[in-house]
Amino acid sequence: MSQDNMIKFECTECKSVNYFSRKNKKLLKNRLETEKYCKHCKKHTHHKETK
Repeated sequence: MSQDNMIKFECTECKSVNYFSRKNKKLLKNRLETEKYCKHCKKHTHHKETK
């Protein structure tokens, strides 16, 4: 995968980076936020896109 399209998702509770994904940065300007499972917190939490 190209590094230009890669994004990281960070847990809002424990601040650990758990997931990686890609997005088209030309079409989507705002940061993504999803509900995902955090293996450190052992529950579903909000994950925000980081740099």
